[in-house]
Amino acid sequence: MKKIVLIEDDTILRETTAELLQLSNYEVQTASDGKKGVVLAQNYLPDVIVCDIMMPELDGYGVLQALSKNSSTKSIPFIFLSAKTERKDIRKGMDLGADDYLTKPFEEQELIGAIESRLAKIAILKESKETVIAAPSDRNPKLHSLHQLKNFIDDHGEALNYGAGECIYREGMHSNRVYLIIKGIVKTHKLDEMGKELITGIYKADDFFGFTSFTKNTPHQEYATAMEEIEMMSISAEEIKNLLEKNHALTMELMQALSEYLSEAKEQLLEMAYGSVRRKTALTLLKFSEKLQKDSDDNLHVLRSDLASVAGMATETLIRTLSSFKKEGLIRIDHRNIKIMDVNALKRIT
Repeated sequence: MKKIVLIEDDTILRETTAELLQLSNYEVQTASDGKKGVVLAQNYLPDVIVCDIMMPELDGYGVLQALSKNSSTKSIPFIFLSAKTERKDIRKGMDLGADDYLTKPFEEQELIGAIESRLAKIAILKESKETVIAAPSDRNPKLHSLHQLKNFIDDHGEALNYGAGECIYREGMHSNRVYLIIKGIVKTHKLDEMGKELITGIYKADDFFGFTSFTKNTPHQEYATAMEEIEMMSISAEEIKNLLEKNHALTMELMQALSEYLSEAKEQLLEMAYGSVRRKTALTLLKFSEKLQKDSDDNLHVLRSDLASVAGMATETLIRTLSSFKKEGLIRIDHRNIKIMDVNALKRIT
């Protein structure tokens, strides 16, 4: 039975959360403040620590810092559970090394899911270490191209599956994994202060995403969400870094690929800032046509809000422009389905 330390000063929430975890087959020890929590974690050595932030004696940030300095507790997965919802508070927690950050009130499955995810990650890392010891040459191959890197990740990475609309990672979470899509479409996006979504990237099968930094503990700067059911593989950024250090040709090819991605991102920003409504709509339709899998009738299945987010315009404005394109015979619209009838005409608009 896996062990959990729960540090929470609210008596009712502490008792109900502990009961929830016990019913989910975890062994739970609790502490009512930060100082007691540090002592408990060091003596009990749990598999996961769940900790509030705003507490007397020592707050959650202090608990994490104290445990990070102790060799016996620094590697234990740490999950913040807090009413603090400001982005700066979430970022501070993740920058200090927390593995996840759940805001109150939370759903039962959110907490269980976060704990199970951390435990699975630890198990995978342990298996990876054992594999390295058993067959070191297998994990240190000579790779000369991105194609070979993708094959390596496919063979040695962690398999992941997500349903349509499921969040893969959130802004502020640890960015210690790189992902390779096997099947499906993923979007990366940011939210402004009003909660409006801006899509920053669309990734299809055989695309990488999730890159941040190989040298710094930089949190994710955006969200990643499955646009449809996806299958993908993930690998630690640390392992990618090791592979790049030993394979210079691969390093150069990856740098080129990332450089091209940055150029495309700049073009998208410029287009959003200065392009006409018709031009932005046409470009966005063509981009989704390249990325999304069409059905047997050559239809695209895409949300109008996603189209508007990529185009950088209000959904109402996009819908009016799509109606104009429909009247001109450039596209056909049937509920959520869009079929491009004249690709060359759309390209001329761009």
